[in-house]
Amino acid sequence: MNIEVVGHGGLEIQEGRTYADVAATVGLREALAAKEGERIYELFRPVAAEAPIVFLTFESDEGRRVFRHTTAHVLAQAVKRLYPEAQLAIGPAIEDGFYYDILFPEKITPEDFPMIEAEMAKIVGENLSLERRTVDREEALRHFREAGEGFKVALIEDLPEDAPLTFYRQGDFEDLCRGPHLASTGPIKAFKLTSLAGAYWRGDEKNAMLQRIYGTSYPSSAELEHHLWLVDEAKRRDHRRLGPELDLFSFHEVAPGFTFWHRKGVAVYEALVAFSRELQEARGYQEVATPWIMRLDLWDRSGHSEHYRDNMFLFNQGDEVFGAKPMNCPGHCVLFAEATRSYRDLPLRLSEYGPLSRYERSGALHGLLRVRGFHQDDAHIFTSRAAIGDVVEEVMELIGVIYDTLGLPYDVRFATRPDDFMGEAAVWEAAERALEGVLKERRVPYEVAEGDGTFYGPKLDFYVTDALGRRWQCATIQLDFQMPLRFGLHFVNREGKEETPVMIHRAIVGSLERFIGILTEHFAGAFPAWLAPVVVKVLPITDTEAPCARDLVRELRERGVRVEMDDRNEKVGYKIRQAQVEKIPYMAVIGRREAGEGTVAVRSRTGGDLGPKAIQDFVLAVAGEVRDRKLEPVLR
Repeated sequence: MNIEVVGHGGLEIQEGRTYADVAATVGLREALAAKEGERIYELFRPVAAEAPIVFLTFESDEGRRVFRHTTAHVLAQAVKRLYPEAQLAIGPAIEDGFYYDILFPEKITPEDFPMIEAEMAKIVGENLSLERRTVDREEALRHFREAGEGFKVALIEDLPEDAPLTFYRQGDFEDLCRGPHLASTGPIKAFKLTSLAGAYWRGDEKNAMLQRIYGTSYPSSAELEHHLWLVDEAKRRDHRRLGPELDLFSFHEVAPGFTFWHRKGVAVYEALVAFSRELQEARGYQEVATPWIMRLDLWDRSGHSEHYRDNMFLFNQGDEVFGAKPMNCPGHCVLFAEATRSYRDLPLRLSEYGPLSRYERSGALHGLLRVRGFHQDDAHIFTSRAAIGDVVEEVMELIGVIYDTLGLPYDVRFATRPDDFMGEAAVWEAAERALEGVLKERRVPYEVAEGDGTFYGPKLDFYVTDALGRRWQCATIQLDFQMPLRFGLHFVNREGKEETPVMIHRAIVGSLERFIGILTEHFAGAFPAWLAPVVVKVLPITDTEAPCARDLVRELRERGVRVEMDDRNEKVGYKIRQAQVEKIPYMAVIGRREAGEGTVAVRSRTGGDLGPKAIQDFVLAVAGEVRDRKLEPVLR
C-alpha cells in the first residue's frame, strides 16, 4: 500500500508493517507515536492507512502527552512492586507532567519518593516493551476483582456495556487504559516525582481519600534539569511573594479576591494607565465612566443575565434586583444611544478604566492572576461594517506599541463561535469572515481556536510570552454584531439611511491587576525605571549633605521621576543594600565631596558602582529614561 508520510512524501508500505518500520525508513529516530487523521497509534501497531501519517515527537503537545502517560504507567508499576496492596485509580498526563491517584495501605510521604524513583529507574532500564490487547467486559471485571483493584472495577462498571476495553502490559504489570503509549519504557531517560496531594475518588468528599503523586519526565537529564530550574525560578518570581515583599499589594480575608493596593503598587498601576491614556488620546479615544451597579433590566437586555449570570454579583434592594458590572459594554451602548449618530461620528471610541467584578469560585482565586475585583484598559469602538478592517488594524498597531515597549513577544489566536452563542448563525458567520479576513489581508500569523469565542461574537486573543517562556492571554479584540441589535443602536449613513453599527470590544493589557501580576513575575520585581515604584533612592551620607540631597529630590520630582530620600542614621552600605533589596533602579549617594562638587555617586540595580555624575547630567538622563519608557537602563 502507498501511504503519505507528512514531510517525506509517499512511500510504498508492505501489509503488516508497523509505524516503527515506517519511522525507521524515513530516519525519524525521535518519533514517539504516529497520528493518522484524529487517531494516535503506538509505534508497535500495524499501519492503519487511513490518512497521511504524522509522526509525533516530544516537541509536540500530543507527543509529550504520550511520553508522560507512559511515565505514569511506569510509576504505577513501581508502586505495585513496592506496595503490592496499593490500589490504583487513574493516572493521566497533564500539562508539564502526569499524576497517579493511588490508595496506599499506609500513607506515604515525599520522603518515600527516592525509593519509588529508584524502582522506576529499574523499569526504564529494563526497556520493557508495551503490549496492547482488547478485552471483553467480563474478563476485565474478573481480572481486576481478583487483583483487588476496586477503583478499576468501578471505572469499568461506569462505562457503557458495549464500550471497548483495552489493557496495556509492560513486563509483569498490566493496566486498564485507552492509550496511546510509547513502544517501550526505555526512552524515558529522565523523570522526577515532584509533589504529593490528597484527592477524593471522583472528586467527591464522600468517597475515599487517595494520594495523588505528581511527576514529570523528559527524554534527557538536561531537559529535566532545565524544567526544574524553571519551576524554582517561577517560585522565586511568584508575584504573591514579591508583592508584599516590595510593598506593592496584599490580600485579606475580609475581601477575598479583591486587591489591597499599597502606595508603591498604585505607582505601578498609574504608570500603566498613564501610558495607555497617552496612546489612546492620540488615537481619538474618549474616556468615559459608567456606573458600576445597574438594574438587572440592563443585563437582561445585554444578554449577560442569560449567558453570564453565574459569574455576576447580583443583589436585591427592596423590590429591585441590581448587578455589579462584570463588563463595560452595556453602559457604553447606553451612552451611544443618547444622541443621534452620523457616519461622520464613526468610529466612536469609548474607553474606560472603572472597576469591574466577576464572581470567581474561591478555589479558583490566585493572587492578582485570578481575582473578583479588577480594572481593565477597556474600550468599545462603534464603527460601520466597511471600516472593520481599518479599525482592527488600528487596534493591533496599538497592541504592538504597548507590548514592544514592555519587551513582550506575542502571538494571535482567532476564536470562533461557541455552542452557547447569542443571535443568528448567519450573522456570526459574517462576523467571523470579517475578522479572519483582516488577519489574512494583513498576513498576520494566527492559530484557530474553534468554539472559543464569546457568546456575542468571535474574537482575536493575543498571548504574550514572559521571561520563563510562559504564555498569557492578555489583549483581546472582539467583534460584536449582536449587542448593537439588542440595544437598537443605529447611525445615519452617507445615504441618509439608518444603519446598525458594529461594536468592537477591545482591551490591550486586559485586567490591570492580572497584567501587573504577570509583569511582576516577568521582571522578577525589577521593573524598568518608568514602571518602578521608586526610580531613584537618594542617600546622603551624613546630615550635612541632607540639604543637597533634598534639592536633588526636588529636581527629580519636577521632572516626573519617582524618588525617595533615605536620611536615616545608618551606614551608607546598609542603605545601599536595602535599596537593592527593594529593586530600585538607581541609588544616588551624596557625601562631602559630591556636595562640594555638585555631583552624585551613582549606583545602579544592575551595573553596581557607576562612578560620579554631574547632578544635572544624572537628572536629565534618568528623566529621559522614564519619559521615553526605556526598557533598558541608560546609565551603565
